[in-house]
Amino acid sequence: MSTGHILEQSFHRCLWRKISRYALHVGRSLITKALWLYYAAQRPETPAWAKSTIYGALGYFVLPLDLIPDVLPGIGYADDLGVLSLSIAAVAAHINQEVKEQAAGRLGEWFGE
Repeated sequence: MSTGHILEQSFHRCLWRKISRYALHVGRSLITKALWLYYAAQRPETPAWAKSTIYGALGYFVLPLDLIPDVLPGIGYADDLGVLSLSIAAVAAHINQEVKEQAAGRLGEWFGE
């Protein structure tokens, strides 16, 4: 197993752990954006530059250190939301209906819809 594959698996575990642990706390809007990006990056048709943009934004979301500490009530995830939103704007052409449906299915599991 290559180092790159191990790092990729580790990243996916960290992302899913953060999303599932904080989904109800951070809110539907932020989690929706994170899931759109995640599922868009999984598509083989998504080009490498878009995947790099996506993984950069998701990496920022996963890392505990960022511009506005996540522990601050009310504003802790504002910077994460901004980074995810900018990434979505950059790769919007690769967020299709299938990606949105995959995200909606996962959101339904977490938010009970």
